[in-house]
Amino acid sequence: MGMSTHVRRGHPITFGLLIFFGIIELALSAWLTSKFNMLHNERNTTERDRVRFTLFTSTWTLLFSGLLLVLFWHSADGSILTSVLSHLVILSFTWIMWTAVVSAVTVMLGGGLNCNHEDAYVYCNQLNALEGFAWVEWVLVTFALIIVLIRGVSAARRGDGYRGSLV
Repeated sequence: MGMSTHVRRGHPITFGLLIFFGIIELALSAWLTSKFNMLHNERNTTERDRVRFTLFTSTWTLLFSGLLLVLFWHSADGSILTSVLSHLVILSFTWIMWTAVVSAVTVMLGGGLNCNHEDAYVYCNQLNALEGFAWVEWVLVTFALIIVLIRGVSAARRGDGYRGSLV
């Protein structure tokens, strides 16, 4: 079984997982943003802004993961929109944003909250879930980026350059 078969199978699975966990992260961050906007019960503006950035990043991930998935199904071979370069650019920006989200939320929560003893955070469980699913998204994007980098190097060695297809 060649690498292209693995890519044809793995691409929809990987981007499907990115979309699935992106929806969960979007729901959590949108709910928290809604509560903060309505009740103004965030601990400080840093908490509010970090949750809003998570909302933006999960929306970005859903939009571009869905776009790459649909384009991959439509034309996996030979299109500049499904090339290694397009995947590399989009996944690099996505990885940078998830790295920022994960580090910001983890620092804000101190690595996680003990909800039995925390009085400072109104939505303790939701914030813990926000952090956990942000880490899941970061791991998935890192995995996808590594695979795209490997495929890019192999395409360059083949002589296709980085505009070559993933498969």
